[in-house]
Amino acid sequence: MRIAIIAMGSLGDVQPYIALGKGLKEAGYWVRLVTHENFAELVNSHGLEFCPVRGDIQSIAESKEMRELLEKGNFLAITSYTAKQAQQAAIDWANDGIVACEGMDLLIVGVGGLYLGLALAEKLHLPLLQAYVFPFTPTKAFPSVLFPQSLSQFGGWFNYLSHHLTRQIMWQGFRTGDRLMRQQVLGLKAASFWGAYKSEILQQYPIIYGFSPSVIPKPSDWRNTHVTGYWFLDSAPDWQPPSALMEFLESGSPPIYIGFGSMSSKNPQETTALVLEALEQTQQRAILLSGWGGLGTKNLPNTVFPIDSIPHSWLFPRVAAVVHHGGAGTTSAGLRAGIPTIIIPYFGDQGFWGERVTQLGVGVKPIPRKQLTARKLAEAIQQVLTDADMCQRAANLGARIQAEEGIIGVVAVIEEIRKNVTYG
Repeated sequence: MRIAIIAMGSLGDVQPYIALGKGLKEAGYWVRLVTHENFAELVNSHGLEFCPVRGDIQSIAESKEMRELLEKGNFLAITSYTAKQAQQAAIDWANDGIVACEGMDLLIVGVGGLYLGLALAEKLHLPLLQAYVFPFTPTKAFPSVLFPQSLSQFGGWFNYLSHHLTRQIMWQGFRTGDRLMRQQVLGLKAASFWGAYKSEILQQYPIIYGFSPSVIPKPSDWRNTHVTGYWFLDSAPDWQPPSALMEFLESGSPPIYIGFGSMSSKNPQETTALVLEALEQTQQRAILLSGWGGLGTKNLPNTVFPIDSIPHSWLFPRVAAVVHHGGAGTTSAGLRAGIPTIIIPYFGDQGFWGERVTQLGVGVKPIPRKQLTARKLAEAIQQVLTDADMCQRAANLGARIQAEEGIIGVVAVIEEIRKNVTYG
């Protein structure tokens, strides 16, 4: 069975699908990863076939416009900006995607590749499996990831509506690009103004979710849906940590990890100064990830170790706590490591994960990026390091997550699909 996985977005968006691809390949499937061209080295390092779609998501994240939008944290403004970028890229994606998916037996897509994957599935008459890493199916159990979870006080019907609103926000942002690629490249009619969420292609197979039921229990109103556990991408077999990092880790007490992943800032030096002040107030050591945000790595005290990138699966079990933006991937890695979490959400689903961490009692209340100060960060660091009950809850949750076999659960679902697929 030949499977193409379409994974679009930032590094954290793509990594779970690489992990999924590796698991499927080990189970005997032929797997191709279709993603942005800047992820070629990463995909190849894990032994998967790489098929690029044009565009570099990192260049968009690091643009002056995006830095300013992320600093403000206005999701609608960010969506509007990315929608314009997507309109320009949609035709390229369709041209590249149809080459990548020709001859496949099954498409697997996440939210980032949903509309492209759906159009390609229609054109090529392929079955499509939805595979998400944050809640995207409407439910009465809790509000959408784009809404404050406190709004659940308005009841189940409000929660259900919020998910549909989120779907429309995402769809309307990409609708023009979708129409262009359907009509100009794929020869398909335009999708409904409200999107193709009721398409028979999307109803054909179960929906799978790559998060832990210990973090988000499966809602009772989710039908034909599997919450399998996380899809973790561990470091490549030949990866070795820098010797200087090992020396730093062994030279004192476990440090704190601080990094904001693909989130950029219009003034990274200011953010770096804020972080260093908080560390000085708490007298803590730290590993500082520069990431796409470009946190400063010069003239740091010897208690702070800078690094450009590092596998979370290797590092997080070696630190005392994690401070990050709340991306789904980074959050899951911190929870798996069994250490307390401080989330500084910028936009999107990051606030949702921050609130969920708080509800689970394994981290402090999230501090929105535009409200972050050195004092607030220092207080949060002090709390997660001294709250013994929080540390124990984090360790217990980590043990439960480590015992899960999320990718094995996905393989089981696809085995059932394989029995019913007619090969081309």
